[in-house]
Amino acid sequence: MGDKHVVRFEPVGIEIEVDEDQNILRAAAEQGVQLMHGCKEGQCAACKSFVLEGEDIEYDSYSTFALPDYEKEEGSTLLCRAHAYEDLVIELLNYDEEIIRSGLPLTKGTVEVVSNEPVTHDMRHLTVKLVEPAEIKFFPGQYMDFVVPGTEETRSFSMANPPNRDGIYEFVIKIYSDGLFSEYLDKKVQVGDKLQVEAPFGTFTLRQNRNSPLIFVGGGAGMAPVLGLLRAMAEGGVERRATFYYGARTVKDLCFERELAALAPQLTGFRFVPALSEPDSADSAGWDGETGLITDVVRQHEADLKGADAYVCGPPPMVDAAIATLTQLGVSEQNIFYDKFTTTGEQEGEDGQ
Repeated sequence: MGDKHVVRFEPVGIEIEVDEDQNILRAAAEQGVQLMHGCKEGQCAACKSFVLEGEDIEYDSYSTFALPDYEKEEGSTLLCRAHAYEDLVIELLNYDEEIIRSGLPLTKGTVEVVSNEPVTHDMRHLTVKLVEPAEIKFFPGQYMDFVVPGTEETRSFSMANPPNRDGIYEFVIKIYSDGLFSEYLDKKVQVGDKLQVEAPFGTFTLRQNRNSPLIFVGGGAGMAPVLGLLRAMAEGGVERRATFYYGARTVKDLCFERELAALAPQLTGFRFVPALSEPDSADSAGWDGETGLITDVVRQHEADLKGADAYVCGPPPMVDAAIATLTQLGVSEQNIFYDKFTTTGEQEGEDGQ
């Protein structure tokens, strides 16, 4: 372990102690301070903040798309890549004080594979059961890190279910050719296999102190966290009008339509609006739903979203396009919550993160 330094976060006035061997985001999470983040790999910029005081910071590798050199020179930083070598004062640019102060402790554990079922030609519905410890707490919409068997690498996947007493966790995971975790999940996993995990991560959680309408926009494995939120809303009797816009390429890329239809009566004014961006000839014959980019479909259905909360999850280009569309339709930027499913290494990661 290295020397320790104090990092103070403004404008919330929270201080933590950070070891030089830890990045700032990790240190905060271990101390129950839930800062905004996404990929944890320096690619999505969700944790981008500004250094008010202090200069001695070292960085793990990161994408200059997330933190361009000129922004770094002006004082911006990525908390998931930054190591403090002196006391710092950090201004949080993207934060939610309710979430920051309600963080759950990170917990490592072992899970056992219960099932691994295909839900589309390239996505799996993985279900695991906690073996130890007795409990790993999480909020609906958060994600779990898996250690890839036979390696020290981790991959992150969003829970598709709300917390439950049985220690069951469900995931919707996209299979990539030659992906590190994908290859295991596609060709090697067996029921009963034990996996090492850590959770919870992520801030894609429902803000409990609001009653505004909800707009969900997702694509691909972005089904997972939204499904977790919708299931939790149904269980908890949350009476907020919700619409879920889901983008897929073709009909064979759609999943969970029956469950979403079954959830509808348990939710207030719920609508599920799937759209095909690249319908093939077989789709054209039997598809009577929406076609086109999911952001265009949102525009067609929504004229004014002022006052709504929006949750967006999927690949970075889709997320960026959706945020632009939603703000143009009246959603306040501070009320748009997102997960960018960036890729790690071999085209792999949080539902690709």
